[in-house]
Amino acid sequence: MKVFVTGSTSHFAAALLPQLCAQPHIERVTGVDLAPPRFQHPKFHARQLDVRSPQLERLLDGHDALAHLAFVVLRGKMSEQEMFDINVNGSHKAFHAARQAGVKRLVHLSSAAIYGSGVHLGEDAPLDPLPEFLYARHQAHLEQLLEIEFPECVRLRPHVILGPNAQPLLKQLFRQPCYVHMPPPYPLLQCAHEDDVAQAVLLALTREVRGPFNLAVEDNFSFRDVIRRRHRLAVPLPLFAVRAGLRLAWRFYGWGGEPAWVEGLSRTLLINCRRAAAQLGWRSTHDAASVLAQT
Repeated sequence: MKVFVTGSTSHFAAALLPQLCAQPHIERVTGVDLAPPRFQHPKFHARQLDVRSPQLERLLDGHDALAHLAFVVLRGKMSEQEMFDINVNGSHKAFHAARQAGVKRLVHLSSAAIYGSGVHLGEDAPLDPLPEFLYARHQAHLEQLLEIEFPECVRLRPHVILGPNAQPLLKQLFRQPCYVHMPPPYPLLQCAHEDDVAQAVLLALTREVRGPFNLAVEDNFSFRDVIRRRHRLAVPLPLFAVRAGLRLAWRFYGWGGEPAWVEGLSRTLLINCRRAAAQLGWRSTHDAASVLAQT
């Protein structure tokens, strides 16, 4: 099998590429990204390329599968229009390029953030991303297009992906000594270990499955309790102060993408993964505590 990976220098790709190259049935992995490659392996071949490039179809030719990871999560000073063009238009074109090149297996890395909030949500739950969280909105928009035009595509919906290669902002978030103060009950969250998500991609490449699959650890946690366990003198901050601080950091330094993601800390989001277990043969091999400890 020959696998084509977009977003091959992303944080999650650092966990996925070694697993792909370790599979004996995978003879070649081609990665494209605007950034120079950081991973090296005899099976891995990298190209620096914008996912929106018309050259993509030619590079896809001869591959059996596409794993689409290319997505802007934190836009910094990038305009909303540019972010949409990459995340939605560029991704949409990439799937069309794969179809034109004869690629049969399509896998898209989406996100549980498309649900917004809720408890015990299955894949049939309505998509209701937080209004100003552009990444989640773009993922929901793209998923709607894929469901209509590429029903054979496997759409993986992991909760927050953590582990040694996690997004630096997430690492900072769980290491700093402050948490958002809110009245009880405190919002509950889940996460997914990067290696478990990578395993889901491998399963999606070989199993006869299609459609969306939730991915998360079975247990849950509150952000407040995580910070309190790590810092004996953890400081509670009112939500309005956190919002204001993040907005200033983003406006002047481009830090954090856009401030709306912090709203996710004020909402419970718990998903069930029974479909992934039954059809994909996937189960998390970690609990929340072990995932957080490795981040």
